[in-house]
Amino acid sequence: MSKNRFLFNKYVAVMAVSGTLAAPVTVLSNEQGPLVEQLCASCHSLNNLESSAGYSQQDWQTLISYMVDTGEGTALSKDISAYLAEHYPVDNKRESKVVTGDLKLSFKYWQVPTLGQRARDPVQGKNGLIWWVGQWGNILGRLDPKTGDMKEYTLPSGTYAHSVSLDKNQTPWFLGNKNGTVGYLDLKTEKFKVYKMPDKNARDPHTGVFDEAGIFWFTLQHSNMIGKLDPTTGDIKLVTLPTKGSRPYGIKLDSNGTPWVSCNGSNCLIKVDKNSMELSEIKLPGAKTHARRLAITPDDMVFYVNSGMGKLGRYNPKTKKITQWDNPSGENSHPYAIEYADNAIWFNESAKRPETLVRFDLNTETMQSWQIPSKEGVYSGLIRHMRMGNNGLIIHQTATNQLAEITWSE
Repeated sequence: MSKNRFLFNKYVAVMAVSGTLAAPVTVLSNEQGPLVEQLCASCHSLNNLESSAGYSQQDWQTLISYMVDTGEGTALSKDISAYLAEHYPVDNKRESKVVTGDLKLSFKYWQVPTLGQRARDPVQGKNGLIWWVGQWGNILGRLDPKTGDMKEYTLPSGTYAHSVSLDKNQTPWFLGNKNGTVGYLDLKTEKFKVYKMPDKNARDPHTGVFDEAGIFWFTLQHSNMIGKLDPTTGDIKLVTLPTKGSRPYGIKLDSNGTPWVSCNGSNCLIKVDKNSMELSEIKLPGAKTHARRLAITPDDMVFYVNSGMGKLGRYNPKTKKITQWDNPSGENSHPYAIEYADNAIWFNESAKRPETLVRFDLNTETMQSWQIPSKEGVYSGLIRHMRMGNNGLIIHQTATNQLAEITWSE
Protein backbone atom coordinates (compact mmCIF):
# COMPACT_ATOMS: atom_id res chain seq x y z
CA MET A 1 0.00 0.00 0.00
CA SER A 2 1.31 3.44 -0.87
CA LYS A 3 1.98 6.03 1.81
CA ASN A 4 -0.74 8.27 0.41
CA ARG A 5 -3.32 5.50 0.38
CA PHE A 6 -2.35 4.61 3.96
CA LEU A 7 -2.95 8.21 5.03
CA PHE A 8 -6.34 8.27 3.36
CA ASN A 9 -7.40 5.07 5.08
CA LYS A 10 -6.08 6.43 8.38
CA TYR A 11 -8.35 9.47 8.09
CA VAL A 12 -11.33 7.27 7.22
CA ALA A 13 -10.56 5.05 10.22
CA VAL A 14 -10.46 8.06 12.53
CA MET A 15 -13.84 9.17 11.21
CA ALA A 16 -15.27 5.71 11.74
CA VAL A 17 -13.99 5.44 15.32
CA SER A 18 -15.32 8.89 16.15
CA GLY A 19 -18.73 7.94 14.81
CA THR A 20 -18.61 10.45 11.99
CA LEU A 21 -19.38 7.89 9.31
CA ALA A 22 -22.53 6.81 11.12
CA ALA A 23 -23.76 10.32 11.84
CA PRO A 24 -27.45 10.78 10.89
CA VAL A 25 -26.89 14.42 9.89
CA THR A 26 -24.73 15.93 7.17
CA VAL A 27 -21.20 14.86 7.99
CA LEU A 28 -19.31 17.58 6.18
CA SER A 29 -20.81 20.94 6.97
CA ASN A 30 -19.05 24.12 5.91
CA GLU A 31 -17.31 24.16 9.30
CA GLN A 32 -16.07 20.63 8.67
CA GLY A 33 -14.93 21.34 5.13
CA PRO A 34 -11.24 21.15 6.09
CA LEU A 35 -11.78 17.43 6.66
CA VAL A 36 -12.51 17.02 2.95
CA GLU A 37 -9.29 18.82 2.18
CA GLN A 38 -7.45 16.49 4.57
CA LEU A 39 -8.88 13.45 2.84
CA CYS A 40 -8.10 14.76 -0.64
CA ALA A 41 -4.64 16.03 0.29
CA SER A 42 -3.68 12.63 1.69
CA CYS A 43 -3.35 11.46 -1.93
CA HIS A 44 -2.83 14.53 -4.14
CA SER A 45 -2.36 18.29 -4.14
CA LEU A 46 -5.33 20.52 -3.36
CA ASN A 47 -4.43 22.40 -6.52
CA ASN A 48 -6.26 19.60 -8.30
CA LEU A 49 -9.47 20.89 -6.74
CA GLU A 50 -8.75 24.57 -7.28
CA SER A 51 -8.00 24.05 -10.96
CA SER A 52 -10.79 21.53 -11.52
CA ALA A 53 -13.41 22.12 -14.20
CA GLY A 54 -15.95 21.03 -11.59
CA TYR A 55 -18.68 18.38 -11.46
CA SER A 56 -22.19 17.68 -10.26
CA GLN A 57 -22.54 15.66 -7.05
CA GLN A 58 -23.16 12.45 -9.00
CA ASP A 59 -20.12 12.98 -11.20
CA TRP A 60 -17.94 13.85 -8.20
CA GLN A 61 -19.04 10.53 -6.67
CA THR A 62 -18.08 8.72 -9.86
CA LEU A 63 -14.68 10.40 -10.01
CA ILE A 64 -13.98 9.54 -6.36
CA SER A 65 -14.87 5.90 -7.08
CA TYR A 66 -11.96 5.74 -9.56
CA MET A 67 -9.59 6.90 -6.83
CA VAL A 68 -10.57 5.10 -3.62
CA ASP A 69 -13.24 2.76 -2.30
CA THR A 70 -15.36 4.85 0.07
CA GLY A 71 -18.23 2.38 -0.16
CA GLU A 72 -21.08 2.79 -2.61
CA GLY A 73 -23.86 4.93 -1.19
CA THR A 74 -22.16 5.50 2.17
CA ALA A 75 -22.53 8.72 4.12
CA LEU A 76 -18.85 9.43 3.51
CA SER A 77 -19.20 9.17 -0.26
CA LYS A 78 -22.39 11.22 -0.38
CA ASP A 79 -21.17 13.95 1.92
CA ILE A 80 -17.77 14.39 0.31
CA SER A 81 -19.36 14.60 -3.14
CA ALA A 82 -22.01 17.05 -1.90
CA TYR A 83 -19.35 19.30 -0.42
CA LEU A 84 -17.26 19.18 -3.59
CA ALA A 85 -20.26 19.87 -5.83
CA GLU A 86 -21.12 22.95 -3.76
CA HIS A 87 -17.61 24.37 -3.61
CA TYR A 88 -16.31 23.14 -6.98
CA PRO A 89 -19.34 23.19 -9.30
CA VAL A 90 -19.33 22.75 -13.05
CA ASP A 91 -17.72 25.64 -14.93
CA ASN A 92 -16.13 26.25 -18.32
CA LYS A 93 -12.88 27.91 -17.27
CA ARG A 94 -10.88 25.07 -18.82
CA GLU A 95 -12.99 24.59 -21.94
CA SER A 96 -11.12 23.18 -24.93
CA LYS A 97 -11.36 24.34 -28.53
CA VAL A 98 -11.76 21.79 -31.31
CA VAL A 99 -10.47 22.09 -34.87
CA THR A 100 -12.51 19.87 -37.18
CA GLY A 101 -11.09 17.78 -40.02
CA ASP A 102 -11.44 14.64 -42.10
CA LEU A 103 -10.03 11.97 -39.80
CA LYS A 104 -12.09 10.00 -37.30
CA LEU A 105 -10.74 8.42 -34.13
CA SER A 106 -11.65 5.15 -32.43
CA PHE A 107 -10.89 4.45 -28.75
CA LYS A 108 -10.51 1.05 -27.12
CA TYR A 109 -10.30 1.16 -23.31
CA TRP A 110 -9.10 -1.12 -20.53
CA GLN A 111 -9.75 -0.46 -16.83
CA VAL A 112 -6.75 -1.27 -14.63
CA PRO A 113 -7.49 -3.25 -11.44
CA THR A 114 -6.09 -1.18 -8.56
CA LEU A 115 -7.85 2.08 -7.70
CA GLY A 116 -5.94 5.33 -7.38
CA GLN A 117 -2.67 3.91 -8.69
CA ARG A 118 -2.08 6.72 -11.23
CA ALA A 119 -1.61 4.35 -14.16
CA ARG A 120 0.72 5.95 -16.68
CA ASP A 121 3.26 5.64 -19.50
CA PRO A 122 1.94 2.47 -21.20
CA VAL A 123 4.13 0.92 -23.88
CA GLN A 124 3.34 -1.94 -26.28
CA GLY A 125 5.88 -4.56 -27.26
CA LYS A 126 6.17 -6.24 -30.63
CA ASN A 127 4.55 -9.28 -29.03
CA GLY A 128 1.43 -7.18 -28.44
CA LEU A 129 1.62 -7.02 -24.65
CA ILE A 130 1.16 -3.60 -23.04
CA TRP A 131 3.07 -2.66 -19.90
CA TRP A 132 2.36 0.27 -17.61
CA VAL A 133 3.33 1.58 -14.19
CA GLY A 134 0.97 2.65 -11.41
CA GLN A 135 3.08 5.42 -9.94
CA TRP A 136 1.16 6.00 -6.71
CA GLY A 137 0.38 2.31 -6.23
CA ASN A 138 4.02 1.18 -6.68
CA ILE A 139 2.84 -1.14 -9.44
CA LEU A 140 4.16 -2.58 -12.69
CA GLY A 141 1.29 -3.86 -14.80
CA ARG A 142 0.87 -6.09 -17.86
CA LEU A 143 -2.10 -6.19 -20.24
CA ASP A 144 -2.85 -8.66 -23.00
CA PRO A 145 -5.07 -6.55 -25.28
CA LYS A 146 -6.36 -9.62 -27.12
CA THR A 147 -7.88 -11.21 -24.04
CA GLY A 148 -8.08 -8.24 -21.67
CA ASP A 149 -6.16 -10.23 -19.04
CA MET A 150 -4.09 -8.10 -16.67
CA LYS A 151 -1.50 -8.80 -14.02
CA GLU A 152 -0.07 -6.33 -11.52
CA TYR A 153 3.31 -6.76 -9.84
CA THR A 154 4.23 -4.91 -6.65
CA LEU A 155 7.52 -3.10 -7.22
CA PRO A 156 10.29 -3.06 -4.59
CA SER A 157 9.37 -0.89 -1.62
CA GLY A 158 9.70 2.83 -2.20
CA THR A 159 10.14 2.62 -5.98
CA TYR A 160 7.06 4.59 -7.17
CA ALA A 161 8.06 4.19 -10.81
CA HIS A 162 7.48 7.10 -13.15
CA SER A 163 7.74 5.18 -16.42
CA VAL A 164 8.43 1.86 -18.13
CA SER A 165 10.37 1.01 -21.30
CA LEU A 166 11.01 -2.25 -23.15
CA ASP A 167 14.37 -3.62 -24.25
CA LYS A 168 14.90 -5.68 -27.42
CA ASN A 169 13.82 -8.83 -25.55
CA GLN A 170 10.49 -7.22 -24.56
CA THR A 171 11.66 -7.05 -20.95
CA PRO A 172 9.99 -4.21 -19.00
CA TRP A 173 12.34 -1.73 -17.32
CA PHE A 174 11.03 0.66 -14.68
CA LEU A 175 12.43 3.95 -13.38
CA GLY A 176 12.29 4.32 -9.60
CA ASN A 177 11.29 7.94 -9.16
CA LYS A 178 11.43 7.95 -5.35
CA ASN A 179 14.38 5.71 -4.52
CA GLY A 180 17.00 6.47 -7.18
CA THR A 181 16.82 3.15 -9.04
CA VAL A 182 16.20 1.60 -12.40
CA GLY A 183 15.43 -2.06 -12.85
CA TYR A 184 13.60 -4.75 -14.74
CA LEU A 185 11.24 -7.65 -14.25
CA ASP A 186 12.78 -11.01 -15.15
CA LEU A 187 9.99 -12.55 -17.21
CA LYS A 188 11.03 -16.13 -16.38
CA THR A 189 11.42 -15.84 -12.62
CA GLU A 190 9.05 -12.88 -12.18
CA LYS A 191 11.61 -11.32 -9.84
CA PHE A 192 13.06 -7.83 -10.04
CA LYS A 193 16.64 -6.86 -10.75
CA VAL A 194 17.43 -3.39 -9.38
CA TYR A 195 20.29 -0.98 -10.10
CA LYS A 196 20.98 1.81 -7.62
CA MET A 197 22.23 5.20 -8.83
CA PRO A 198 25.96 5.61 -8.06
CA ASP A 199 25.46 9.24 -6.96
CA LYS A 200 23.27 10.05 -3.95
CA ASN A 201 22.20 13.25 -5.72
CA ALA A 202 20.69 11.19 -8.55
CA ARG A 203 17.37 10.79 -6.80
CA ASP A 204 14.64 10.51 -9.40
CA PRO A 205 15.02 8.47 -12.61
CA HIS A 206 12.17 9.65 -14.81
CA THR A 207 11.83 8.56 -18.46
CA GLY A 208 13.97 6.13 -20.45
CA VAL A 209 14.69 4.73 -23.90
CA PHE A 210 16.90 1.92 -25.26
CA ASP A 211 19.27 2.43 -28.18
CA GLU A 212 20.17 -0.19 -30.79
CA ALA A 213 23.21 -1.27 -28.78
CA GLY A 214 21.01 -2.06 -25.77
CA ILE A 215 22.15 0.95 -23.72
CA PHE A 216 19.41 2.39 -21.51
CA TRP A 217 19.31 6.20 -21.58
CA PHE A 218 17.21 8.04 -19.01
CA THR A 219 16.44 11.42 -17.49
CA LEU A 220 16.43 12.44 -13.83
CA GLN A 221 14.19 15.49 -13.67
CA HIS A 222 14.74 17.17 -10.30
CA SER A 223 18.29 15.84 -10.04
CA ASN A 224 18.98 17.76 -13.29
CA MET A 225 20.85 14.81 -14.77
CA ILE A 226 20.91 12.44 -17.72
CA GLY A 227 22.07 8.87 -17.26
CA LYS A 228 22.94 5.75 -19.20
CA LEU A 229 23.08 2.16 -18.04
CA ASP A 230 24.88 -0.70 -19.75
CA PRO A 231 22.81 -3.77 -18.77
CA THR A 232 25.66 -6.14 -19.67
CA THR A 233 27.93 -4.68 -16.98
CA GLY A 234 25.55 -2.76 -14.72
CA ASP A 235 27.70 0.33 -15.19
CA ILE A 236 25.83 3.63 -14.82
CA LYS A 237 27.17 7.00 -15.95
CA LEU A 238 25.57 10.35 -15.11
CA VAL A 239 26.01 13.90 -16.39
CA THR A 240 24.54 17.15 -15.05
CA LEU A 241 22.83 19.65 -17.35
CA PRO A 242 24.63 22.97 -17.88
CA THR A 243 21.70 25.14 -16.75
CA LYS A 244 20.56 24.80 -13.15
CA GLY A 245 16.93 23.78 -12.80
CA SER A 246 16.57 22.59 -16.41
CA ARG A 247 14.63 19.54 -15.20
CA PRO A 248 15.30 17.05 -18.03
CA TYR A 249 12.04 15.26 -18.74
CA GLY A 250 11.36 13.54 -22.07
CA ILE A 251 14.00 11.64 -24.04
CA LYS A 252 14.03 10.25 -27.59
CA LEU A 253 16.63 8.99 -30.08
CA ASP A 254 17.22 10.22 -33.62
CA SER A 255 18.05 7.94 -36.58
CA ASN A 256 21.73 7.93 -35.58
CA GLY A 257 20.97 6.81 -32.05
CA THR A 258 21.72 10.23 -30.59
CA PRO A 259 19.66 11.00 -27.47
CA TRP A 260 17.68 14.26 -27.35
CA VAL A 261 16.17 15.56 -24.13
CA SER A 262 13.47 18.16 -23.41
CA CYS A 263 13.69 20.57 -20.47
CA ASN A 264 10.65 20.99 -18.22
CA GLY A 265 12.23 23.72 -16.10
CA SER A 266 13.98 25.88 -18.69
CA ASN A 267 13.67 26.94 -22.32
CA CYS A 268 16.02 24.35 -23.76
CA LEU A 269 16.58 21.12 -25.62
CA ILE A 270 19.64 18.96 -24.96
CA LYS A 271 21.60 16.92 -27.50
CA VAL A 272 23.70 14.14 -25.95
CA ASP A 273 26.88 12.80 -27.52
CA LYS A 274 26.24 9.06 -27.30
CA ASN A 275 29.94 8.27 -26.89
CA SER A 276 31.29 10.98 -24.59
CA MET A 277 27.96 12.06 -23.01
CA GLU A 278 28.96 15.67 -23.74
CA LEU A 279 25.86 17.86 -23.70
CA SER A 280 24.90 20.54 -26.22
CA GLU A 281 22.19 22.95 -25.10
CA ILE A 282 19.79 24.50 -27.63
CA LYS A 283 18.00 27.56 -26.30
CA LEU A 284 14.34 27.88 -27.29
CA PRO A 285 12.60 31.26 -27.72
CA GLY A 286 10.47 32.67 -24.90
CA ALA A 287 11.29 33.05 -21.22
CA LYS A 288 8.09 31.14 -20.33
CA THR A 289 8.99 28.26 -22.63
CA HIS A 290 9.48 24.82 -21.15
CA ALA A 291 9.07 21.49 -22.90
CA ARG A 292 7.87 18.36 -21.13
CA ARG A 293 8.36 15.94 -24.00
CA LEU A 294 9.60 15.67 -27.58
CA ALA A 295 9.22 13.51 -30.68
CA ILE A 296 11.60 12.94 -33.58
CA THR A 297 10.48 12.30 -37.16
CA PRO A 298 12.20 9.85 -39.56
CA ASP A 299 14.04 12.80 -41.16
CA ASP A 300 15.34 13.80 -37.71
CA MET A 301 13.26 16.91 -37.15
CA VAL A 302 12.92 17.44 -33.39
CA PHE A 303 9.37 18.39 -32.39
CA TYR A 304 8.57 19.47 -28.84
CA VAL A 305 5.57 20.60 -26.83
CA ASN A 306 6.03 24.14 -25.51
CA SER A 307 4.10 23.44 -22.34
CA GLY A 308 4.65 26.90 -20.93
CA MET A 309 3.30 28.84 -23.91
CA GLY A 310 0.76 26.48 -25.49
CA LYS A 311 2.66 25.85 -28.71
CA LEU A 312 4.04 23.03 -30.83
CA GLY A 313 7.68 23.57 -31.74
CA ARG A 314 10.11 22.18 -34.30
CA TYR A 315 13.89 22.34 -34.21
CA ASN A 316 15.85 21.59 -37.38
CA PRO A 317 19.28 20.28 -36.27
CA LYS A 318 20.79 20.92 -39.72
CA THR A 319 19.75 24.57 -40.13
CA LYS A 320 19.30 25.36 -36.40
CA LYS A 321 15.95 26.92 -37.30
CA ILE A 322 13.14 26.90 -34.72
CA THR A 323 9.49 27.14 -35.78
CA GLN A 324 6.45 27.23 -33.48
CA TRP A 325 2.69 26.92 -34.02
CA ASP A 326 -0.08 28.00 -31.64
CA ASN A 327 -2.16 25.20 -30.12
CA PRO A 328 -5.92 25.15 -30.88
CA SER A 329 -6.89 25.80 -27.24
CA GLY A 330 -4.41 28.58 -26.72
CA GLU A 331 -1.60 29.68 -24.45
CA ASN A 332 -2.85 27.90 -21.32
CA SER A 333 -3.48 24.52 -22.99
CA HIS A 334 -0.30 22.95 -21.53
CA PRO A 335 0.60 20.42 -24.24
CA TYR A 336 2.22 17.45 -22.52
CA ALA A 337 2.66 14.12 -24.32
CA ILE A 338 3.82 13.97 -27.94
CA GLU A 339 4.50 11.26 -30.52
CA TYR A 340 5.21 10.83 -34.23
CA ALA A 341 2.88 8.48 -36.10
CA ASP A 342 1.58 8.15 -39.67
CA ASN A 343 3.30 11.25 -41.07
CA ALA A 344 1.94 13.42 -38.29
CA ILE A 345 2.78 14.74 -34.85
CA TRP A 346 0.23 13.91 -32.16
CA PHE A 347 0.02 15.73 -28.81
CA ASN A 348 -2.52 16.49 -26.09
CA GLU A 349 -3.75 19.70 -24.48
CA SER A 350 -3.57 18.49 -20.90
CA ALA A 351 -4.91 21.59 -19.14
CA LYS A 352 -8.24 21.58 -21.00
CA ARG A 353 -11.49 19.79 -20.20
CA PRO A 354 -12.46 17.77 -22.01
CA GLU A 355 -8.81 17.09 -22.74
CA THR A 356 -8.00 17.20 -26.44
CA LEU A 357 -5.79 15.14 -28.72
CA VAL A 358 -4.28 17.18 -31.56
CA ARG A 359 -2.86 15.94 -34.88
CA PHE A 360 -0.37 18.12 -36.77
CA ASP A 361 -0.13 17.08 -40.42
CA LEU A 362 3.50 17.29 -41.52
CA ASN A 363 2.62 17.86 -45.18
CA THR A 364 0.08 20.65 -44.78
CA GLU A 365 1.27 21.97 -41.40
CA THR A 366 -2.34 22.13 -40.24
CA MET A 367 -4.01 20.78 -37.11
CA GLN A 368 -7.10 18.73 -36.33
CA SER A 369 -8.21 18.04 -32.76
CA TRP A 370 -10.67 15.85 -30.88
CA GLN A 371 -12.08 15.94 -27.37
CA ILE A 372 -11.20 12.70 -25.62
CA PRO A 373 -14.42 10.92 -24.58
CA SER A 374 -15.49 11.25 -20.96
CA LYS A 375 -16.48 8.24 -18.89
CA GLU A 376 -19.72 8.32 -16.91
CA GLY A 377 -19.57 12.09 -16.69
CA VAL A 378 -15.91 12.18 -15.65
CA TYR A 379 -13.45 13.99 -17.88
CA SER A 380 -10.77 11.60 -19.07
CA GLY A 381 -7.34 13.10 -18.48
CA LEU A 382 -4.61 13.57 -18.47
CA ILE A 383 -2.19 11.92 -20.88
CA ARG A 384 1.34 12.17 -19.47
CA HIS A 385 3.10 10.04 -22.08
CA MET A 386 2.04 8.29 -25.28
CA ARG A 387 3.85 5.99 -27.65
CA MET A 388 2.91 4.37 -30.93
CA GLY A 389 1.90 0.75 -30.56
CA ASN A 390 1.39 -1.98 -33.12
CA ASN A 391 -1.88 -0.55 -34.44
CA GLY A 392 -2.34 2.87 -32.87
CA LEU A 393 -1.35 5.27 -30.13
CA ILE A 394 -1.19 3.73 -26.65
CA ILE A 395 -2.27 6.19 -23.95
CA HIS A 396 -3.47 6.29 -20.36
CA GLN A 397 -6.14 8.31 -18.58
CA THR A 398 -5.17 9.21 -15.03
CA ALA A 399 -8.60 10.43 -13.89
CA THR A 400 -10.48 7.31 -14.90
CA ASN A 401 -7.73 4.75 -14.23
CA GLN A 402 -7.69 3.50 -17.81
CA LEU A 403 -5.38 2.49 -20.62
CA ALA A 404 -6.45 3.04 -24.22
CA GLU A 405 -5.54 2.42 -27.84
CA ILE A 406 -6.37 5.15 -30.36
CA THR A 407 -6.72 4.34 -34.05
CA TRP A 408 -7.82 6.58 -36.92
CA SER A 409 -9.49 6.42 -40.31
CA GLU A 410 -10.90 8.77 -42.94
